[in-house]
Amino acid sequence: MKTKLLLIGLILLLLSCGDNSNGKTLHVNDIPELNKAIKESVPGDEIVMANGIWKDFQISFFGKGTKEQPITLRAENAGKVFIEGKSYLYLGGEHLIVDGLYFRNGYSPKSSIIRFMINEDSIAYNSRVTNSVIEDFTKPNRLVNDRWIEFYGKYNQLDHSYVSGKSNDGETLRVFFTGNEHINNHHQIVNNYFGPRPRKGGPRAETIRIGDSKTRVSPSFANVSDNYFEACNGEVEIISDKTNFNTFKNNIFYKCEGSLVLRHGSYATVDSNIFIGDDDSDFYGGIRVVNTGHWITNNYFFKIKGTQFRSPLAIMNGIPMTPLNRYLQVSDVVVAYNTWVDCKSPWQIGVGQNLESADVLPASEIRSAPPIRTILANNIIYNTQVDETPFINLSSTDGIQFKNNIIDNDGVAYSQNGNLNNGALEMQKINDWLYVPVKSENTILEDIHMGYDFSRIDQDIFGASRTQLNSVGAINESSTASNFSIDRKKYGPTWFSTEKKLVEPKIHTATATAGELTKKISEAVSGDIIELKDTLYALPNSLKIDKEITLRPANRSSKTTLIFTSKKDSVAFKMHPKGIIKLQNLILQGKKNKYAFAPLKENMASAYNMYIENCEINDFHYVLKAFPGSFADTINFKKTTIKNCQNGIELAAEDKGDYNAEMVSFEDCTFENVNNNVINFYRGGYDESTIGGSLNITNSSITNSGQSKNNDILIKTRGIINVNIQNNSFKNNQVELVALLWGEQNNHHKNNTITNSGKIKVEEQQKLKILY
Repeated sequence: MKTKLLLIGLILLLLSCGDNSNGKTLHVNDIPELNKAIKESVPGDEIVMANGIWKDFQISFFGKGTKEQPITLRAENAGKVFIEGKSYLYLGGEHLIVDGLYFRNGYSPKSSIIRFMINEDSIAYNSRVTNSVIEDFTKPNRLVNDRWIEFYGKYNQLDHSYVSGKSNDGETLRVFFTGNEHINNHHQIVNNYFGPRPRKGGPRAETIRIGDSKTRVSPSFANVSDNYFEACNGEVEIISDKTNFNTFKNNIFYKCEGSLVLRHGSYATVDSNIFIGDDDSDFYGGIRVVNTGHWITNNYFFKIKGTQFRSPLAIMNGIPMTPLNRYLQVSDVVVAYNTWVDCKSPWQIGVGQNLESADVLPASEIRSAPPIRTILANNIIYNTQVDETPFINLSSTDGIQFKNNIIDNDGVAYSQNGNLNNGALEMQKINDWLYVPVKSENTILEDIHMGYDFSRIDQDIFGASRTQLNSVGAINESSTASNFSIDRKKYGPTWFSTEKKLVEPKIHTATATAGELTKKISEAVSGDIIELKDTLYALPNSLKIDKEITLRPANRSSKTTLIFTSKKDSVAFKMHPKGIIKLQNLILQGKKNKYAFAPLKENMASAYNMYIENCEINDFHYVLKAFPGSFADTINFKKTTIKNCQNGIELAAEDKGDYNAEMVSFEDCTFENVNNNVINFYRGGYDESTIGGSLNITNSSITNSGQSKNNDILIKTRGIINVNIQNNSFKNNQVELVALLWGEQNNHHKNNTITNSGKIKVEEQQKLKILY
């Protein structure tokens, strides 16, 4: 009996020891305790970080859990553990989970914030980061390259996380392939909320990049599905697929100025994604097709207005015998059962064809190979207003089959080619962006083409079966579609709200008493308005603009004068990251060695914005002086006079494809006696990854300017893609050229009056340094 009791006791003891070793909960309060807990952790352990701020959090999380008993590192309460300062988290080992962390108020001192590899000998496999946030955790210098999340190894996952605000060089998330241990990785990037990502003003700003040009033959099998992408505007490629056999499914792309791009990868599945644009931007993109073997099915596009590389559907030309990093000819692609509603020129074939540029580009850059062995079948184009060019062919369509595609172009027959069949469609509007065919009224939709292996397309965009009854377009079953709505709360962490509270701006009053205006700006919150009670103000020091501030007179019928009198500061309005200045009805008076506006010379991590209306700016050395590394998203001058200044607007950037501002406009403005650089908007080095800068000058006048001996062009726009000079007056400007425009790009001039000011010259092809 004693022997039996002893044996039972021993078994119970062993079981008890087993429970403790495989299931401890370790509470840690600081980094030393955390490192100790990580070092001692075993399968089943849960390391719980105390709520609060963890500063300079530089952690290597190594452990070897099991599928049944992973090792978990989590917040005490999700969203209550804040990672700040110079911080990063690298994972190595197997079956690790990171849960509930919030990265904010800092940046990584290394190449990434979260990386599924500590070093080449410590790679993460079967590990997961979930329920976490990375917000504005961006490098101080936007030209310094990093990635926020780096995938290595195999079977790793990012899910239910929110990632937003990256403004510096480099992809938000990148999957790396540096050896056999990283191919066939089957990574999962699911149920996340990406964005907004602001415009960068240069290349290398994708939200997700899978591989690179050297991995174009590597198998990946990554899955990017059920994510929400909002305002991912970093560059033309939101997602850049550069490996093979990846899946992009059930994602929402909401007002993103870029595209899902099958750049170097082949055999991608692109299914049941929704692309939502609007009338407020001409840069919203869809899907761009390069390479071979893709299946693009069941996708829905609404008001996608981009052209060329941002087209709703862009099927590119390739380069014969292409270098690894350029464009392989499109072949063996299926585009079937998709719907485009109120998109601008939704089908653009042969995008990138550039034979006209043969004299200024090397042969390795000439995209002359049209798509081959490709089929477009069972698609719908539906417009509530007539689109004159729903189909644009820039090359040859001889290698494409067009089968049973229907267009309803607001009831107007489209007869430009035989690739689209006219049909009157009855569509039910479900919400602001979703139009569903009414099946009983649209028998034409039942005539479908069953191409090779089309039976694999057995569901529509909302999961309704296609096996019994099938129809043209992304939506096969109206009842299923009628019940669909986008719930943004299902993307990212449940504890984090992506809704930004709208707060009514508070109006402050500032008198001309010394220091009061500076004090009011400092005390104001972003969006507030400061009204100037007096008519004359002296500015003895720079005004720091690091939030959204509006300055205007209290008496709207008159203008208030601000005189910049500083002896030590050179800038009246010093623009900081995220600074937005709105000036209304003001007179700015300066000195010949001073700047009216300028960003910081370094550490401009985020963009600034300027809105100047009904103002006068006089006697400054520069009206705006931008420095390398700075970036303005929007610079808008309206009904403003710039007079007696040595320089006007200086936006010259570095020769790396980067530029200093995106949207620059002058409407109803007057430039008078500006000696040099009236407007100098420069972009050195050519790439196709960005909007490329946009300059609009309309209904304005430039007089007696450009007197400097070194000034031969009044408005300099070298390398800028979008230029519009219209309805302006140029008089008595001592220059050879008003502007030299790039004809092959989107540069235009119209209805300008030029008197004693040279001419506007258009140069069709401009030779620029290729950056690849």
